[in-house]
Amino acid sequence: MREGGYASAKARQFTESVIREMSRIAAAHNAINLAQGFPDFPAPEAIKQAAVKAVMEDHNQYAVTWGTKGLRDAIAAKVERDYGVTIDPERQLTVCCGATEGMIATLLATVNPGDEVIIFEPFYENYGADVILCGAVPKYVSLTPPEFNFNREELIAAFSDKTKAIIINTPNNPTGKVFNREELELIAELCIKHDVLAINDEIYEHILYDNTKHIPLWTLPGMAERTIAVNSISKTFSVTGWRIGYVQASAEITASVRKVHDFLTVGAAAPLQVAAAAAFTFGAEYYEELSGFYRERRDYLLAALEKVGFTCVRPQGAYYIMADITPFGWDDDVAFAKYMASEIGVAVVPGSSFFRAESTAGKKLIRFCFCKKFETLSAAAERLQKLISR
Repeated sequence: MREGGYASAKARQFTESVIREMSRIAAAHNAINLAQGFPDFPAPEAIKQAAVKAVMEDHNQYAVTWGTKGLRDAIAAKVERDYGVTIDPERQLTVCCGATEGMIATLLATVNPGDEVIIFEPFYENYGADVILCGAVPKYVSLTPPEFNFNREELIAAFSDKTKAIIINTPNNPTGKVFNREELELIAELCIKHDVLAINDEIYEHILYDNTKHIPLWTLPGMAERTIAVNSISKTFSVTGWRIGYVQASAEITASVRKVHDFLTVGAAAPLQVAAAAAFTFGAEYYEELSGFYRERRDYLLAALEKVGFTCVRPQGAYYIMADITPFGWDDDVAFAKYMASEIGVAVVPGSSFFRAESTAGKKLIRFCFCKKFETLSAAAERLQKLISR
């Protein structure tokens, strides 16, 4: 066998998904899975019935590569309804196989080998791997707990002539941070000054708490033509297994994204696109109920975690809680996560998976998700009581 084996140099720079590994560990120990962010309750009845209807009406062959017209029209109508911005569904939208494909298709379409891409840390684990797969260089800017704010000077210093793009995830996974207008305006100012693209992951846009507002970066002055919004129906409609995502960008950028998307996956599932279009007709009350639904679960799990001794960060959005493990005398997040699954019976994600490999900042953190039935969270809270007596 040749030196280094058959793995590419790129593939050797990152690991498999730690989040999905923790789901496998949860299954092996019959632990309650508060690691991977998928709901354990049914999706809305209306979207399921729309999917059944689409299959029975024979929407079962290839759709248009960049998405059915019905879904693209529905997304454009949603954008105008929610943000008062008109986009062209024929030239500014690409339907992908989830936000995961949307992100890698976007990066492959816009970033060249050797370019630098700024990533806020902690970050959703795909971002670092995606940048590496493009042959680009990740540049990290810290989000510092407990508010997970960034240092203004550190961000300014991260921009250079080599910077091609910056990835912003708001509401944020794993921290629950929602970037405010002042922070977004600085990012916009730097993107314009250095001619940099902004890639905005907005998958949790409708999961917000405590009167927090989501401000899309592409609505700020000067940013519409240089912001690429990556989104999905997975979290908003509780259908993470459907893999229906989309990328919104200028016509010029969209043309590149569509080419890459075409050769990555050809297209997303046709009947599920039809059903997604139906879901986008849900009224404002649906989104209000969604936030209330998750707020109750956030508050319940926060109380349960603090009761047994965790120091937690109260999320402003998304459905994750970051917790400090040092009150329990541990300083190794991976070992603690495995202990939690095997001995306590609750699976979590070690914090280091959201940081670069050489960083130690995540060693004292773990992430819980609360997109679960109350029965699941209650059972997890009961098992967590074991931590008090150990």
